[in-house]
Amino acid sequence: MNDVIILGSGPAALTAAIYVSRSSFSPLVVEGLQPGGQLTITTDVENFPGFAKPVEGPALMADMRAQAERLGATFISGVAEKVDLSRRPFSIIVGGKELQSKTLIIATGASARWLNIESEKKLHGRGVSACATCDGFFFRGKAVCVIGGGDTALEEAMYLANLASKVTLIHRRDELRASKSMQERALKNSKIEFAWNSVVDEILDVAKGEVTGVRVKDVKSGELRDIPCDGVFVAIGHTPNTSIFRGQLELDENGYIVTEKSSMKTSVDGVFACGDCQDSRYRQAVTAAGTGCMAAIDAERFLQENS
Repeated sequence: MNDVIILGSGPAALTAAIYVSRSSFSPLVVEGLQPGGQLTITTDVENFPGFAKPVEGPALMADMRAQAERLGATFISGVAEKVDLSRRPFSIIVGGKELQSKTLIIATGASARWLNIESEKKLHGRGVSACATCDGFFFRGKAVCVIGGGDTALEEAMYLANLASKVTLIHRRDELRASKSMQERALKNSKIEFAWNSVVDEILDVAKGEVTGVRVKDVKSGELRDIPCDGVFVAIGHTPNTSIFRGQLELDENGYIVTEKSSMKTSVDGVFACGDCQDSRYRQAVTAAGTGCMAAIDAERFLQENS
């Protein structure tokens, strides 16, 4: 029997583990498919407080994990395959084995949607990103491309327009899917250009190991053309890693876990959610860490009141 099981191992999960470990309760952390979360595929992190110089994502997550472990958190490898939240203690199946816990903190994160082309994979972290607020700073005064046509893409494009010399938004249709107000702002921005009816055929240049442009294909004519740029931001959305909770927890229309206002409480007493699996708006390491802290404090109070 565990007091607290934490699903995930990104900034939200590890911050929750640190806070729970410093209380009178001991957390068990189930690390998931990608120990350390999305920051393990991020090179330089410049916006996490406390580091005068950029810190590499894997190093930051390794230090957070070591801190949690030093304070008493226990870690196991594996993925939660099935959960039963209908009664307490909760049942979590990991690697075919059942774990039980009085409380559960869900920090399973969200996965960026990618184009799934070979050049994108090879240049990921070398000019290809899925987060403008994370990596936009590196492209100050340079030309960038944003791929997408929804609110996420336009938010990224407008953020980058404050930093880059030019932003080209590549969209497969001849009109945007974003909200009307967002469209109006983007269309009025003199730094944002649009490549309509276009899909990405290849990101250049894998041979050089850096982004030099994007080869796009016109969906109507089939014509190929190159758009020179120094960075590519894929903004076609995120998918929260919450499928195993469907039907057991309240999720929004996009699959994000719904939490109470000013709390990390979910629709089930004793279950808390934090980080990108419940935050569709900010998706930053520091905000994930903040919600991890909140979830831990909520879980501690729940255990104290229900012991």
